[in-house]
Formats: sequence, C-alpha cells, structure tokens
Amino acid sequence: MAEGTLSWERVEVEREVETVARPSLSYWQDAWIRLRANRRALISLYLVIALMAFTVLGPFVWTVDPAAQDLDQISVPPGADRVATVVDDYRPWDGATATPIEGDGGELAAPGAVEIADQATTNAVRLYWDPVAGAGGYRVYRNKYDPEPDGALGLPIGEILSPANVSFEDRLDLKAETYFYSVVALDGAGREAVGYTTVTADVTRVITAAEALDKGLIEDISDVAPGDTVKMAFHPLGTDYLGRDLLARLMHGARVSLFIGIVAPFLFVIIGILYGSAAGFMGGRTDQVLMRFADFVVALPFLLFMILLRILFNVESGDSGVGPMLVAMVMLSWPAAARLVRGQILQIREEGYIGASRLLGAKTNYLILRHMIPNTMGVILVTLTFAVPSAIFTEAFLSFIGMGVAPPTPSWGSMCNEGLKTMLTTPHELIAPAAFISITVLAFNLLGDGLRDALDARMRATE
Repeated sequence: MAEGTLSWERVEVEREVETVARPSLSYWQDAWIRLRANRRALISLYLVIALMAFTVLGPFVWTVDPAAQDLDQISVPPGADRVATVVDDYRPWDGATATPIEGDGGELAAPGAVEIADQATTNAVRLYWDPVAGAGGYRVYRNKYDPEPDGALGLPIGEILSPANVSFEDRLDLKAETYFYSVVALDGAGREAVGYTTVTADVTRVITAAEALDKGLIEDISDVAPGDTVKMAFHPLGTDYLGRDLLARLMHGARVSLFIGIVAPFLFVIIGILYGSAAGFMGGRTDQVLMRFADFVVALPFLLFMILLRILFNVESGDSGVGPMLVAMVMLSWPAAARLVRGQILQIREEGYIGASRLLGAKTNYLILRHMIPNTMGVILVTLTFAVPSAIFTEAFLSFIGMGVAPPTPSWGSMCNEGLKTMLTTPHELIAPAAFISITVLAFNLLGDGLRDALDARMRATE
C-alpha cells in the first residue's frame, strides 16, 4: 500500500441468521384455533352438534310415535320394572255375601278384618270383610300412602248400600305398586262410623296372552302360558301422565323448540343487519329517524303483541301457536341487532379503505355488502349465538304459560307445563324437558362467549 493512500479489501464473513417462520393464517383460521383453545366453548360446540343430531336424526333411530299411549305404563319413571306375568282372561267375580247382623243401636264398629281374595293384580283387586253389626252399608277407600298416621283414607272408590254385600272389586286404573284399602261401615242414614279397617295390597302387573300379542310383545299366542313373564315396551326416559314415551316427545319437541330458537333469531338478525347497516352508512337525519323507529319497536309489549297475533291468526285451543310466536319474535326482536350493527358501521365507514373505495367509484351497495358487513361478521355471529338461547327460553316460557305451542304438539316448554302438574309424584316428567332447556341454553351461551373471544380483534391485542 503506497504512503498516503488507503485501500479497502472486501472480507466475506459467514453469519448464521435465524429466521422465524410462521404460517400465514386467515382471520377465520386464526379464530378457529382460538376457539379450539377454549375448552368450555369447544365442549359447548360439541353439545350443540349433538343436540342437532338428536333433533334431526333421533326420530329416525327411535321411531316411537310421540302421540302413542302405553296405557299399561302411565307415568313410569326411567329404569322401572317392566315385567308382566301372563294370566288367564278376566272373569267376573260374584263377590261375597253375609247375613246382616242386627245392631244394638250403639255406635258402629269397624270391620273385624279385611282380606284380599285371590291375588292383587293390575286387572283387579278383590276385597271382602267381616260384617258389622247394625251396618246399613259400607264405603271403600284407596290410598297410596298408609292412612294410619293422620287418618287420611284417600280416594273413595266404592259404596255398598246393602248390608249383606261384604265385598268389593277394584278395577280403577291399577298400577304395579302398593295400595292401602280402608273399609268404613255406614249406618242407615249413610253416615260413616268412626273406626275403619285397612289392608295392604301389593299389586302385581299382569297381562293376558291376547293383550301381549296385540301389543307386539309376543309373536304367537301359543308362545306363552299363564305364569310366564313378558317384558312390556321399553321407554328409556319413562312415560308421561298419558303413557306417551318421553324420549320420543323430547325429540319431536326439540324440532319445535330449536326451529323457533334458530329460525327466529336468523330472521330478525338478518333484518337487523340490513336495517342497522343502512342507518349507520347514511347517517345524519336518516339515521336518527330510523333509530327512533327502532326505539319505538323496543317499547312494544311482547305479550300483548302475542295475544293480538293469536287473535289475528285465529289460533284456537289445541292449535299449534308456532306461527304467531315466530312472527312476534321476528317483528319485535330485530332492534338489538340493528343497534349493534349500526355502531360497527359508524366505526368502519371512517376507515381509510372505505374512503379509497369511494374514490375509485364504488357504489353504496358495494361498500356495504363487500366491505362493511363482512367486517362485522364476527359481531353478527356472536349476536346470533346469544340470540338463539334467548329465543329458546322465550318459546319455553310462552308454551309454559299456555301462550305458545299448545298440546298435543310437543315442545319443551309445554312438556314442562304438563310435568308441573305431577312433579310431586312423578318428577321425571318435569326434569327431562327442563334439563334439555337448561343444557341447550347453557351450551349456546358458552359458545357465544367463546366466539366473542375468538372473533374480537381487540382480544388479540391484549394477549
């Protein structure tokens, strides 16, 4: 190198540069990953899918008619014994008689003993007792509970006005359970004696060979003989107070409840999207007029509107009220979605890409449908998800108070109304539909929470 001059020489240096490779994800792919990370929302999604399968595919798997009555198994809980003993055909009973005993004019006594003739079965319970001196007749009571603690004899099921007749045959809606029969003596004026005599009858479920053949429990009448046992029809969730299969009614009731719970929110959310988009994009006086009309719709009383629509649709007792309920929900529930979408549109229309599209000549319809609404889809999906459980609960409430779906059309709300009448004796009739309503509402609410967290861009910014 010469003196006074500088010379630079290029030196090659090998360096190892670490690069971070991250796959490119779309908005919806990233949202799905975030949703899967939320265990509660994912379980809720699976529950919703299972409910849809239960509703759509269930009736094809469990083909029992929801209106068919099994009169041998009324209000039977799940897992109840369904074995029946084959017996001969019913034969009338002549009863028992005794010579009347003259009384001494004193207070009537209770029968000395009450016995059960033959075997107590669901065909008949036959009673006979000792005659009471001075009795002009007898009255027979039946109770499911022991009357001894407080003297509650139960239901009067028979009155014998002849002192010579000391027997009674009970054939009134007998079930395979324990009954307490009490016999009270009557004087000549029909007044009861103070004392009574009680006998316990453990009723056995029986069926004749002809009845078993008619119900499809056997293939040929010669397949069974008296003393053999057969199993009655299987009802996984039991039966209601009319002997109808609860599982079949829950499946068909789900079609009504979920139809209203999904179709009504879908329709009024669509109306809210269009209405809110128009109001938010146009702004100014038009926006104010449109939103004041939405406020007016919010102020309308829902129940009063339901009554007016039922009158308008000429819905009579026993008719299904699905139509008026659906119309009322759609007409009165859209303002909430409209307000939410309007707020999003007011924010989005000030974005730079909207101004650029306007400069390029984009029309209003294009801006709303191509840019604004797609960018509000996350909010719209969350709104729809939260609207579904609200609509299901509204249908259940209206059907429960008799303003919605009317029997015999099954719905979860009307089934709860029917089960309420027998909840103290057969609680499964109320528990089953109430559990389905609760699970469905909870699943959609948790799914809505998960979708909100997965689709909201601001939630990403805080992580």
